Amino acid sequence: MTPVIYTFPDYQQQGKHLAESLNLPCFDVQVHHFPDKESLVTLPPQKNQHIIFCLSLDYPNNKLIELFFAAKTARQQGAKRLSLVAPYLSYMRQDKSFHAEEAVSQQIIGQWLSELFDDLVTVDPHLHRVINLDSVIPDTNIMILTAAPLLGEFVKSLAKNIILMGPDEESLQWVKQVASICDVSYAVATKTRYSDANVSIQLPKMKFENQHVILIDDVLSTGNTVAQTAIQLYSSGARQVDVLVTHALFSKDAMSTLEKSNIKNIYSTDSIPHKTNCISLTHLLSEKIKIIIETR
Repeated sequence: MTPVIYTFPDYQQQGKHLAESLNLPCFDVQVHHFPDKESLVTLPPQKNQHIIFCLSLDYPNNKLIELFFAAKTARQQGAKRLSLVAPYLSYMRQDKSFHAEEAVSQQIIGQWLSELFDDLVTVDPHLHRVINLDSVIPDTNIMILTAAPLLGEFVKSLAKNIILMGPDEESLQWVKQVASICDVSYAVATKTRYSDANVSIQLPKMKFENQHVILIDDVLSTGNTVAQTAIQLYSSGARQVDVLVTHALFSKDAMSTLEKSNIKNIYSTDSIPHKTNCISLTHLLSEKIKIIIETR
């Protein structure tokens, strides 16, 4: 049977674009929230042996339980293979317990996803000490994609003299890849974190006077780190500072924080729906899904 794509409310547009690029049927999973915040999940009436669920897992708590309901129901209705396309994969940061009482959420969520899905496609997961998702999500066909080539091509399309900057050491892997594609200079700042909302930034020793700098990162949540980096860059004479990010999490006050730091343009991929989206992941994802379909 031809696989089908099931989309969730928060990822409908991207899911439909993906289905169109693959020439696959696409149906919507219905989600209703009761006054007490419980969720009612209803699958489409069309049954299939191979279902590809499309849902990015930002702000994940409701989404994870709704995905659980959907996957379990699909199995009960006869689905033999379940694939998950989750461009943003949540709970990857807590990869160890810093205190004996802390849950290692990465391992717990990873094992849980492994029990639900046969395949997982994701983009630039935020991994730190653990570099291999196979140990986190065992016994699952995992395909990790990177948006770096798309970010690099986007920077090239701007056709300007640009310096790329990573706001902290963890961003080096993405900044370096993007810079190699668009053939521009790059550097990485040093970050000291005091709390979720309090960081300090030290710029590398290089000339920023009258330069156009684009800050590159995989995830932007509160915006504090890139905002502080932008402030330091302007203090060092930068002419313009923009931001280019793969996963636009953007917490409640993030846009305000960025605007106050005088960042001019904010660009993001559509891994998470946001008004800053300008780079589509459809082609990147569809190429990997084709491989999954061909190996069924």
